[in-house]
Amino acid sequence: MRRGLLGWAGLLLLGAGLLAFYFWPRPKPATTPPEPPPAAHQASPRILFAERTVPVPDDNPQTPAKVTLGRQLFYDPRLSKDGQVACASCHRPQFAFSDGGKPVSAGIFGRQGSRNAPSLTNVGFRRHLFWEGRSPRLELQAVGPLTAHDEMGMEPEELAQRLRAIPEYARAFQEVFGEPPSLKSVTYAIAAFERTLLSYNSPFDRYQAGDDKAMSAAALRGMELFFSEKGDCFHCHVGPDFTDDEPRNTALYTVYKDIGLARATDKDEDVGKFKTPTLRNVALTAPYMHDGSIQTLHEVVQHYNQGGQPNLNADALVRPLGLTDAEVDDLVAFLKSLTDESFTTNPAFLPPR
Repeated sequence: MRRGLLGWAGLLLLGAGLLAFYFWPRPKPATTPPEPPPAAHQASPRILFAERTVPVPDDNPQTPAKVTLGRQLFYDPRLSKDGQVACASCHRPQFAFSDGGKPVSAGIFGRQGSRNAPSLTNVGFRRHLFWEGRSPRLELQAVGPLTAHDEMGMEPEELAQRLRAIPEYARAFQEVFGEPPSLKSVTYAIAAFERTLLSYNSPFDRYQAGDDKAMSAAALRGMELFFSEKGDCFHCHVGPDFTDDEPRNTALYTVYKDIGLARATDKDEDVGKFKTPTLRNVALTAPYMHDGSIQTLHEVVQHYNQGGQPNLNADALVRPLGLTDAEVDDLVAFLKSLTDESFTTNPAFLPPR
């Protein structure tokens, strides 16, 4: 009898233990909080294109019809004296709207210019135009190549009469501007098209937007150098388009054949000063400098690494940098990461059919 009671007691204790095991409150497993999205690199300013707006002058508002007309004019060689040279002859889309591979461009009748055709990447944001920055807006800048002796060589009235004789242009100008073609309305239409030439999809942009795999390890090292005092690129190549839009003497020569800003100011201290170019799509715009005298990005970086040539007007920031060969390679890798392949193939920027 005693042995039976002990057996029942054991079974009761076992049952209670099993119930306690299943129903006793248990601590919940720790949950891993989601990782925050990658932040923009600390070494560079945060640049998101969506936060920018292209400035448009009050007297030349953007309209789709005006942009379409400007695009047609941009690619039309009939705007030149000999009917062979268009804006796009020297600003070709596959080279980020520079004249890829040519130190200087050829104008009408094969006449050679004296300066390298700059890229039109994000040109609507530029405060100063031409290599010495003498023009404050696109509408005025366009007058230069249209009328220059060694570029398109047209007289204003000659240009107007030629376009008025082309029915599709006569009709389009009337619809867009309410008047016949003129030098002014031609430049206004071309400027409207140029303000649409926007580039913001390079590996650097994608990295800034949070894609931490968009740039190579070499490009990331180059970015650290670019925004450091050792590389010292960022003081001049600053902001979303990597330019301060200011003229500087980069000690390219001791004696300049082209005197740069001094052409406009007639001041000795401005001899050899040229505007800081944008670096967006710079890998597509060789050769480099105002006269196309440097062939590769590697040679450009080495020019600054060595401190340039002796020059009384040299910018104070131009000095020997002491970069190793590996660091020069990394800087070049970073510059190549500013290439936006979608910019050069955008159908809206290509010749109209």
